Formats: sequence, structure tokens, C-alpha cells
Amino acid sequence: MRQFTMRERWRYAFDNFIARGTTSMLLGLGVIFGAAVILFSVIVWVAGAVPEDAQGNFARVAWMSLMRTLDPGTMGGDSGLYGVIMLGVTAVGIFILSALIGILNSGLETRLDALRKGRSLVVEHDHTVILGWSEQIFTILGELAEANASRRNACVVILADRDKVEIEDEIRGKEINLKGTRVVCRQGSPTELSDLEIVNLDDARSIVVLSPASDNPDAEVIKCVLAIVNRQGRKAEPYHIVAELRDPRNVEVAKIAGKDEVEIVLVGDLIARIIAQTCRQPGLSIVYTELLDFGGDEIYFREQPELQGKPFSDSLAAYRDATVIGLAAAGKVPVLNPPHDTPLASGDRLIVIAADDDSITYAPPAASPVQVEAIAAGEPPAPAPERTLILGWNWRTPVIIRELDNYVAPGSTVTVLAECADGEQELARDAGSRRHLKVTFTPASPTDRATLDGLNLHTFNHIILLCSDTLPVQEADANTLITLLHLRDIAEKAGKPLTIVSEMLDIRNRNLAEVARVNDFIVSDKLISLMLTQISENKQLNAVFTDMFDPDGSEIYLKPATRYVKPGVPVNFFTVLESARRRGELAIGYKLAAQASDAEQAYGVKVNPVKDDTITFGEGDRIIVVAED
Repeated sequence: MRQFTMRERWRYAFDNFIARGTTSMLLGLGVIFGAAVILFSVIVWVAGAVPEDAQGNFARVAWMSLMRTLDPGTMGGDSGLYGVIMLGVTAVGIFILSALIGILNSGLETRLDALRKGRSLVVEHDHTVILGWSEQIFTILGELAEANASRRNACVVILADRDKVEIEDEIRGKEINLKGTRVVCRQGSPTELSDLEIVNLDDARSIVVLSPASDNPDAEVIKCVLAIVNRQGRKAEPYHIVAELRDPRNVEVAKIAGKDEVEIVLVGDLIARIIAQTCRQPGLSIVYTELLDFGGDEIYFREQPELQGKPFSDSLAAYRDATVIGLAAAGKVPVLNPPHDTPLASGDRLIVIAADDDSITYAPPAASPVQVEAIAAGEPPAPAPERTLILGWNWRTPVIIRELDNYVAPGSTVTVLAECADGEQELARDAGSRRHLKVTFTPASPTDRATLDGLNLHTFNHIILLCSDTLPVQEADANTLITLLHLRDIAEKAGKPLTIVSEMLDIRNRNLAEVARVNDFIVSDKLISLMLTQISENKQLNAVFTDMFDPDGSEIYLKPATRYVKPGVPVNFFTVLESARRRGELAIGYKLAAQASDAEQAYGVKVNPVKDDTITFGEGDRIIVVAED
């Protein structure tokens, strides 16, 4: 065994002492300082060089020595042996004070570096925690700020494996109107237990787990949920976690990991369903945006004791400035458009669209305001086959076609034009499961103008433009923009509008392809961001949105207004409600064809209108309803 010298041992001990940090160094410096003062005081006392001012008091000698270490000018009047000794005291004092300043400066810099790294504990209560980072975060912050506008001292905490200063700079660069909501950023991994302790999860009102931009994002999300739920020393009450997943095969394991504490938003299927629904119904995208953001009308739950024992249909006209769309029976999953004869029991809550919770005022009309003579009679025509064109290819293409098959009439067709080597074989594998659609595949580039001109685009009812998932995000979005510009130019030169739904991977690129009309809609992760925010504020909304986008049950449709009321006749919305009720549907708004190109008027879409206002509907106008088909 090696024999260490005393010098090596002392040096090793000194290095370990210094490594303990600023506090240890200050403590050691204080000991040296005190020892020096006592040592020189003893020398003065033993040498008999005690000045007259000390009056023979050792404590007074020590005090005078201390003053000379702190202020070199104090020894200006000292002389003789005492002056020589005090010169040594002053020299030691200069050294110690210089070391003290250096240690304090180093400690302050270390502390500032730690603050810049975002590693300090968040001392907040009732805050929203966002774990992870993606472009969605900017939309989420804006919506949370809107939701927190009436809440004092609202706070959002972000934990991401990125530099804290970079995160703050990006948020400032977006110029988000935070409306008084504070944003606190911390650097750390959302899957590390020690890093999760920083953001004070136990006092958070909700936790949003974002899907990261990695090769296996769902695994990271599930690992994060496990880390939250299984933390040692966690609170006994359940967390309110909202997590997004990409692959439906991972939903079950995510629910096992999060138990009843996590609400899953399945991004891939959801976007496919949104594309399938919005391509067939111009204006539906505006309805979804209105319901999902916090800027206009939102969805609330309302218990109304006055309606207990009465059928659900009695609630439809119960509010002047709010619209009933469903029922959350006590202990059951919320349902949109339940059977209208369903009796309301104690604990049942109505699902209501309203501008805010305070505007939901129970005020049923004293007399029936329905204009019965204005209600249209007759049955709607049988659905006709539809032609849909899909330009481009990604992993969602087969899912979108499966979703379309749930809505279109028999005899409908889908033409897929894309550069995909195995696209035709992949579509052939699903052929046996399709009930209504016939699918054909054409290998070609959607960005080629000659190819697009040869398609006779105006013979298609709907056009879906998809981003490639084999190219980098910006390149894929650039190709989508090129094709979209060609489509718009073809429509403008022909003087015939095309119904186009485009997909953008990067939210920032959506602004480059500014929407010009209601039948030209761009789908991106923005709607997912809005949904995540809504569910983070109220976890029960997840069941409502799941029902809303599910082809089974009731969804939102835009149907010709002439099916419900007579054209050219001024009617109030109570009359529209009653006409829809007779068909087993719920009317929630309308779309006016005359305003279809007016962005200031939301492209003619009005959700939750005041029920006693008068409207005159004509050909081309639509009623927005919640219906089974």
C-alpha cells in the first residue's frame, strides 16, 4: 500500500474542503481570520507592546487588532514594536479581505449560473405544469393566459431538457399576450424524478405532458407519466395529468401507467378524424376552433336543479345565451345528444356551450316562442356518393380513408396521388374492411402543375393535401405550400372554388399559407394544443371531445338550413332548435353563405347564437347540429 506524505494528506484534505463550496470556504476563512487576530493580540500582549489606548485590557487589544485587519488606515498612528506587529496584522487582513471578496464573487457567479440553468425549486401553488417542449407550447401558453385572465397570480411552469435562457428568449420572441400570467422556466428532464421535484407537482392544478420530437415519443411520454405517478412522497390525492400520444397501440399501456390520473389525447387518430370530417363540411373547422379555444364560447358542465325529473328536451330552451349539447349523468360517461326523453336526475349535469360560466342563466321563456309555421317539412334527400382526392402520403393516409368510410355514402371514391413506393399495396390490405369507398392509387408528384391540371380537380367534392413523413419537417411543409398555391391558382383561374383541407407539420408554417376562405382549411397541431389546454382546465372534457370526434354516436354536422326552416322567412333560433329536436338533433349554431369569405365574421359561422334574435336563412346557408348522421 502506498505511503502518502504529510504534505499530500494535507493537500488532499484542503482540496476536499474547498470542493464543499462557498459556505465551507467562508467558514474556513472566518476561522483563519479569528485565529490571526487572536495570535497577533497574544504577541502584542506577551511582547509588552500594549498601547496606552488598550488600558491593559486584552479584549481591547484584540479589538484594536481586528480594526487594523479591516481598515489599513487605522494603523497610521502606530509606532514602535506595536506598529511593526500591527503592520503584520494589516498585511494578513489585506490578504483575508481579498480572499473574502474573491470567494463572495465566485459564489455569486456560481449562484447566478445556477439560476440561469433553472435548477431552483418552484415555490408556487395552483399552477399549471408543462413537461417537455414542442412548437405546441406557444399555443398552449396563449390559451392558458386566456383561461387565467380572471385568476389572480396565475402561473405556468415549464420543465424541458433545454437551456432555460433559450426557452425564455423563444417565448419572448413569440410576443404572446400572457395577460398577467407568469411563466417560470426550469431546465431538466421530465423523466427524471429529481428534476420533477423542482416544479412542485404536488401543488399543481394540472400537468400537461407534451410529445417530444424524438424517434420514440410515446415511450418518453409513458415514462414521464410513470415518474409522476410513482414518485416517492407524492401527495395522496390524484394528479390531473393530460398526455398526448401518437400511436393508438400505446394507449392501453399509458392508461396502465397513469391509472385514473391521466387523460390521454391520441394525436394521430384525432388529426385523421378532423381531416376526414372537415374536408366534407366547409366551416366545421371554424366550429371546432370556436369550441376548443378560450377566446369565444367554450364547453361547461351545469347542474340545474329546476330541471330534475323533466326530460332532457326541456333543457334545450332553458338558456337564452347558452346552448345545451349533451348530458353528463351522475356516475356515467358524458354523452352528446342523448335520447331527448331521458329524465334528468339529481347529480346530472348538462353539457353547455357558453361564453363563460357566469353567462349560463336559467331563463326558460314564459310562452312558447317557436314559430311553428316556419318549420320546414319533409325528409332530407338520400346521401349521394362523393369523390375525394388525397394528394401526398404519410402514415395517416390509411387512417383518414378508414375514417372517411364511416361518413360517405355507398359508391363513393377516393383517389390517392402520391410518391409512395408501397402505397398501393398498403391500401389494398385495407380493401376488405371498407364498406362504402372504392380507392385508387396513382404514383405521381403532387407538386407537379401538369399533373394537377390533368386531374380535372373540379370533379372532386373534396381535396385533402397531406405532408410527407419521410422528409424533414420544413421540406415537407414547403412541398405542401407549393401544391396548395397551385390548387388555389387553378381554382381562381377557373372561377370555381375548391374544398381543400391541408396538413401542416409545423405550426409556424400555417401563417405562410394564410386561409382565404372557409372551404380552405389548414390542419396542424394547433387544434391538439387547444384540446390539451381545455382538458388541463377540466379533465371531464376529454370524454366530450372523444365522443365529438368519434364516428360512433353523435358528431357535429353542417346541414342545409332549408331542411329545418322555410327560406326567406325571419325566424328566431328557438324555432331552429325545435325543428332540430323533432329530428332527434341539437341545433347549436348556423353558417351564412353570404359571409363565407369574411374572416371578420368568422366566415359566416356563428356558434351559440342568442335564441330570440331573428335570422333569415336562404339557399346555401347551413344549420350546425349535433346529430348521429
